[in-house]
Amino acid sequence: MSERPSQLFWATGLVGLAGGYLASQVGWPLPWMVGSLLAIILVRCLTPWQLSEIPGGRKCGQWIIGIGIGLHFTPAVVEQVASNFGLVFCGALITSVSSVVGIWLLRRTGEDRATAFFSSMPGGSGEMVNLGARNGAVLSQVAAAQSLRVLAVVLCVPALFKYLLGDGVAITHNGSVSWGWLALICPLAIVMACLWQRLKQPNPWLFGPLLVAAVASVGFDLQIALPDGASQIGQWLIGSGLGCHFNRAFFRRAPSFLGRTLIATALSMLIAAAAAWTLSHLTQLDLRSLTLGMMPGGIAEMSLTAETLQLSVPLVTALQVMRLLFVLFLAEPLFRHWHAEQSTHPNRNEKGS
Repeated sequence: MSERPSQLFWATGLVGLAGGYLASQVGWPLPWMVGSLLAIILVRCLTPWQLSEIPGGRKCGQWIIGIGIGLHFTPAVVEQVASNFGLVFCGALITSVSSVVGIWLLRRTGEDRATAFFSSMPGGSGEMVNLGARNGAVLSQVAAAQSLRVLAVVLCVPALFKYLLGDGVAITHNGSVSWGWLALICPLAIVMACLWQRLKQPNPWLFGPLLVAAVASVGFDLQIALPDGASQIGQWLIGSGLGCHFNRAFFRRAPSFLGRTLIATALSMLIAAAAAWTLSHLTQLDLRSLTLGMMPGGIAEMSLTAETLQLSVPLVTALQVMRLLFVLFLAEPLFRHWHAEQSTHPNRNEKGS
């Protein structure tokens, strides 16, 4: 291969577009994300081309999707989510606690405490790697586990929802496009993302735009939406960025560790589905929205799935954001408490703890 990987980002977009188009033709859910993701992984694994991420592409995709998610928030839906705050809290807590399954599985097969703990936490990859670095985890394994978890959820959950659970109860968002409001919201979203990033807050290019759009939408009861095609562009950019994290070396690295991570992810998804079923029967809220909100995936990916399947985007987003807050604020204190307990009582069953 004559071109360096850093020079191949121009081809990344083309491969992603081709994959997204093919996926849309066969009716795959989230086609422009899943199709571009799979196409780039296949090229990176089966050819010498190590396609590199489009500079700023994933940030741009998150900016688009963040605004789109925020515009789903209206006074009525915010009131509905707020009235079910206890449910959102419990659902996010259950999803966070289900990570114990992954920790137990990885500890049983010989991983050290820090690596097992931060590999299993359902938080953002970058944030978990940073926390793992401060606590002595093997960073390559933490990054691999977090990336594989998101990949598995993105590939499996939308397909399972569409082909096994159907389209759900339509909760439409029929807002018109207001170019005046979008001309105000879009640049403010960039400013907020930069500020969020400067403050070293998690996922700034998603949360910053989401916050700006949600505040404007709720504050002025806008009832507007992004223009047609914007969501597909965001999907394509995010999917193309995610795909560049995988190659042959990734899947060859510690295959038993990756296999255990997949098993733990599957078990977490089953626990989330069972908990969502229970909460749905107790509250009469839509089962599909609850299940999607409790899945251990990324906020952008799960909110996009909700939008595609016409589910409650604000409820799904609230559950995902609450889970992320739990993990970010509680993961490190809990780990240090656990580590101190094990250090104080070294004769406990270390292998199963």
